[in-house]
Amino acid sequence: MRIVTGNTVYEKVLAASVVTIGNFDGVHRGHAEIFTHLKRKSSEYGIPSAVVTFEPHPLKILAPESAPALITTFDQKTALIEDYGVDFLVVVPFSMGFSKVSANEFVQNVLCTPLGMRHIIIGHDYAFGRNREGNFSTLESLGGRFGFTLEDLPPIGTEGVVFSSSLVRGALAVGDVETSARILGRYYSMSGTVVRGREIGQTLGFPTANILPHNELIPLDGVYAVMVEVNGQLVKGACNIGSNPTVGGKERSIEVFLLDFSGCLYDHVISINFVQRLRAERKFPDFESLKTAIDQDVTTARFILENSNRTLLKHVGCQDLL
Repeated sequence: MRIVTGNTVYEKVLAASVVTIGNFDGVHRGHAEIFTHLKRKSSEYGIPSAVVTFEPHPLKILAPESAPALITTFDQKTALIEDYGVDFLVVVPFSMGFSKVSANEFVQNVLCTPLGMRHIIIGHDYAFGRNREGNFSTLESLGGRFGFTLEDLPPIGTEGVVFSSSLVRGALAVGDVETSARILGRYYSMSGTVVRGREIGQTLGFPTANILPHNELIPLDGVYAVMVEVNGQLVKGACNIGSNPTVGGKERSIEVFLLDFSGCLYDHVISINFVQRLRAERKFPDFESLKTAIDQDVTTARFILENSNRTLLKHVGCQDLL
């Protein structure tokens, strides 16, 4: 997949293309259906497929105080979109100045002239351009002028629930990683760099990797059964998110205990895939009680992970399972 960004998005990139446009945060199952349809149309027309998105997320510029915590990092989003066989990812730099571009100008100067758009696919409620003035009707009126056709995909979901990024955020906010997995089509994955912590886990016999997260969205505090991508392999683990009240912690931290693994991971980047929440974080009366609880967490996590749905790990890019 070729990535086009910066001023290059306004230059001639393609003679013809099939296009879809959106923020695509999380790349959930609804987005997946759009990308699958995009590739089908691309093959049918015999021209490249192009996904147009924005960086940063428009609300980060227009209303930073109400901008959502993003589900995926830019790198994660790019990798997930590439998994669907998309030919071009066009990343439009979003700024306050760009927000004033009219819908008509956007269609002509970003979609048609640079990409040679011949067909566009949009989600059922997508709006674009200055003050979100552009919609299906706008595109329909411009299609004859610029020579493209269009289609508006119906809401995509299951059992009366439409897949959306906001639903994923809501599920993770209450620690419901199983619901988030059903919407995403994979376990929620958070990447981060291993840094030095207080090393209290070491004294309890459960040495943990302390994580400085790259993702904005962190699940609700608690203990989770997780699969961790480490150096290209998947390792079972238990993850604690919270302030460690039993040991007098005050700041929120993310710690992962890796089962059946040894080695120094400082400064390594790992990815944590959240399979199931085991319990809420709590304050224990003493270290011995805490150690007993952790031991039980590890036993429970091992059982859950040995019986977990491996197909939901399909996007982590690992082949070996420890």
